[in-house]
Amino acid sequence: MADQGEPGAYRQLRDLLDPLAADLGAQIVWVMGNHDERPAYAAGLFDREATTDEPQDAVHHIGGLRVISLDTTVPGYHHGELGEAQLAWLAEVLSTPAEHGTILALHHPPIPVPLVPAAAIIELLDQDRLAAVLAGTDVVSILGGHFHFSSHSTFAGIPVSVAAATCYLEDPAPDARFTSAVDAHQSVNVVHVYADRVVHSIVPVATAPEVAGHPAEVAAQLAQMSPEERRELVSRKDSPLNSG
Repeated sequence: MADQGEPGAYRQLRDLLDPLAADLGAQIVWVMGNHDERPAYAAGLFDREATTDEPQDAVHHIGGLRVISLDTTVPGYHHGELGEAQLAWLAEVLSTPAEHGTILALHHPPIPVPLVPAAAIIELLDQDRLAAVLAGTDVVSILGGHFHFSSHSTFAGIPVSVAAATCYLEDPAPDARFTSAVDAHQSVNVVHVYADRVVHSIVPVATAPEVAGHPAEVAAQLAQMSPEERRELVSRKDSPLNSG
């Protein structure tokens, strides 16, 4: 979001996203990434001073759901680390469960990167220390980025979802290249939190030609039907909706 951590980039971000969040009634949760710089990040997004050595960790409560923004960045480097003080802080926060559980958001995902050796070099170090803190807590999902391609795994028994990017995709299997950033397949992850599970959906941001579909009016028609009628229309292979 701020490629080189420039102060002006954070001002542009707020100018773009603050009005959008207000219109949606949404709360923005910022998470430090490896391209960010802590002093400019703190000043530009929160109007506060911070030194390079101050991790930008935060806790947000949204309708009973706790979201923890964990700063895994290392000043001057692209790999990720967590200090002892951060891990102790995280353990203290998680010692009290939240009403609807906790989502942990951090830029460097704590999972292997088997297809991109370059990304593996700049992953989160000492992941076992974080696993020890998370074990047995109310964390229901871990959100990450950094890789520039989508990935999913588990960590300390917790599902991990890695979003790709809106700027470019890192091709995880390029032909005769060590790394290959491509201008394609940009996407965002949409996360739905239910009482008993979390669903992650990958939504492309690029415009593509539609090859099949139905007009928006169909939704209004379905809303007037019973569940059984909806199933017959949408699921039955020879229904008017599916047979054209």
